[in-house]
Amino acid sequence: MVTNNVTRLLTAKKIPFEAFELPNQKISGMETAQLLGVDPYLIYKTIVVTREKGGKPVLAVIPAPHQVDLKALAAFLGEKKLHLPTQREAEQITGLQAGGISPLALLQRGFQVILDESALMHEKIHISGGQRGLNIRLPVKALIELTRARTAVISSPATDGSDQD
Repeated sequence: MVTNNVTRLLTAKKIPFEAFELPNQKISGMETAQLLGVDPYLIYKTIVVTREKGGKPVLAVIPAPHQVDLKALAAFLGEKKLHLPTQREAEQITGLQAGGISPLALLQRGFQVILDESALMHEKIHISGGQRGLNIRLPVKALIELTRARTAVISSPATDGSDQD
């Protein structure tokens, strides 16, 4: 099994989790679901969102078949406007490779985590393990507690064919 800061953290906190190894390249949430043979609505991807007036970027954690609803997220956060950075900018902001961006890998970095409310319908969901090729399934409650995530309706089904991965 792959061991990294995320798996060590979960082990240290005695949080039950399962780690899944995937190809070590950037793959979409939908491809992850296919490779793991699970419902795509159990795969959650982390999208970095920046604020117009600066301040800490936000990590929006949403189901794989969805895209971030920037208007809904902005309204929830009380922001006028939010932006999606490019993949390169997201990597610079987080210090992680796209495909490996995980709220659990960024706990000490002060990011605000907003989890799509749909996660509350599941006992466990899959998220990135903090590096490409590592997927973690863990209890939703544990994810919320660890990241101090707030939940809101912040995504909508992807309509343009892109899935913001």
